Amino acid sequence: MKVLFNLTKRNINLFFKDKTMFFTSMITPLILVLLYVTFLANVYRDTITNSIPEGIEISKKITEGFVGGWLFSSLLSVSCVTIAFCSNILMVQDKYLGVISDMSIAPVKKTTLSISYFLASSISTMIVCYVAFGVGVVYLLSVGWYLSALDVILIILDIFLLSLFGTALSSIVNYFLTTQGQVSAVSTIVSCAYGFISGAYMPMSQFGNGLRAILLCLPGTYGTHLLHNHYMGGVIKEMRSFLPDEVMNEMLEAFDLSLELFSVKIEVWMSYLILTATVFVLIAIFVLLNVFGRKKIKR
Repeated sequence: MKVLFNLTKRNINLFFKDKTMFFTSMITPLILVLLYVTFLANVYRDTITNSIPEGIEISKKITEGFVGGWLFSSLLSVSCVTIAFCSNILMVQDKYLGVISDMSIAPVKKTTLSISYFLASSISTMIVCYVAFGVGVVYLLSVGWYLSALDVILIILDIFLLSLFGTALSSIVNYFLTTQGQVSAVSTIVSCAYGFISGAYMPMSQFGNGLRAILLCLPGTYGTHLLHNHYMGGVIKEMRSFLPDEVMNEMLEAFDLSLELFSVKIEVWMSYLILTATVFVLIAIFVLLNVFGRKKIKR
């Protein structure tokens, strides 16, 4: 246990000390913030304004609370995965530089090494994402706060689950990579594509029916769905007090707060079930890969 603790601590320290690795992991969140400031915020505000019937006024606090909730829920849903891929680069670097081979000579089990990389990547990802969550709390308090204590707790849980999902997924992918170039290519693809395929950059309601159906089959989409609902549930409740049901239903569909797959409405508990089951399956696959690899080495 002491060896596992020391290895995990070593990996976390290396991630935060390596400025290149750390700043690379922050590229996607920075891109999303830039998109929000320059383009997306006004698009979302216009969408809300255009959805409001004539004669009904909506306060700036509600609008900013809605838009801010969408921003930070999207940012966190992407960051939990993309940062996990970047923090997991260390495993491939150690493989490429021969560090893992050197450790294998010492009395350190291969499974202990694998678990240490998984734990370190998970913890590093959670640290960055919880800091981003704190920034979001300060921002929403200044522009429009509608989160309940339960919402905050559920968001913390969502970040935890999505970080495990991102770490498990990146651990499986990086298990097969052996060079820095391969890692850079995969990280770039994930950073660029994940926000679109998870419905974080733009609502999936903007896509065609076929593409939307495909994206709804991807587990990461349900992590985004959870964060959207928990960040915006309070402001939606406030808007229901003065907006007609028809308007609210259209708005919920426009911003992916109400999802349907094969005519079945996706409830929040379903998203939790899908995401949690996916995490367990991915971790099991990662464990099996390492067990198989260990046996192969013994032969």
